Amino acid sequence: MTTVRQVGIIGVGLMGHGIASSLLRAGHHVSFLEHPGNQPVDDLLAAGATILSSGKEVAQRAEVVILCVTGSPQVESVLFEPGGVLEGLTQDGVVVDCSTALPSSTVKVAAQVADAGGRFMDAAMTRTPKEAAEGRLNLIVGAPKALFDETLPLLQCFAENIAHAGDVGAGHTLKLVHNFVSLGFSAVLAEATAASRKAGISNTALLEVLGAGGGGGVILERLRPYISDEDPSGFRFSLANASKDLGYYQTMADELAVEGGVAQAVSSLYDSVDDQCLLIPELIGVLERR
Repeated sequence: MTTVRQVGIIGVGLMGHGIASSLLRAGHHVSFLEHPGNQPVDDLLAAGATILSSGKEVAQRAEVVILCVTGSPQVESVLFEPGGVLEGLTQDGVVVDCSTALPSSTVKVAAQVADAGGRFMDAAMTRTPKEAAEGRLNLIVGAPKALFDETLPLLQCFAENIAHAGDVGAGHTLKLVHNFVSLGFSAVLAEATAASRKAGISNTALLEVLGAGGGGGVILERLRPYISDEDPSGFRFSLANASKDLGYYQTMADELAVEGGVAQAVSSLYDSVDDQCLLIPELIGVLERR
């Protein structure tokens, strides 16, 4: 039987809300930081969650603090700002960073958490808010093996597939690689769909040929509802986040001294779209109109 844990969450947005609701369903005690970026939280409060006004208060009440914020600047802010998580972190308290962050920053953050008496792991997420709400996320974890094993039962309350990538920083590294591949496939499919439509090929024929051949896979299936029916609900990921993640990947590639020409081309495509609130599938429509 899973031990009931006191869990604090910083960032109850599209993904963090799903994590919180999954943990509550599993019987854990959840508190979270009040923030204007949160999704509506009435359901969480009705299920027994507690809302708090500072990261320090969240950490003081928690054995495990889960961060689900935008990126490295936000991670560093919620941890180290006055009244932040580090001020309230309990001895041997665990910080689980589910954000998408720069691995070089992650390693430095982990060292500061350790200096404060805590323990740190990166547990980068893949999949969508739908799977988050269902407790079926994928997690890519960077942590010492002992901490991974200790935390695994808690992670399993909101994740279906959990990969231990290596030590601290490995989770965020592999997440950036994953997102580069995913965003690259999305860009290729968007351009290919625009070309196919302009050539007068039906969406049905395009999807049949791609699905049965080298274009088949998870990204095509997420884009399929948009290509066929203009339904973007299967891929709720903003162009702003795409640009951020690709920028992180390029920074990491520079730090590792590896080739980054393809990433630059993909990034240039996303950056060329003016409306940064568009969902990735809507690139297809933008490319058709050019």
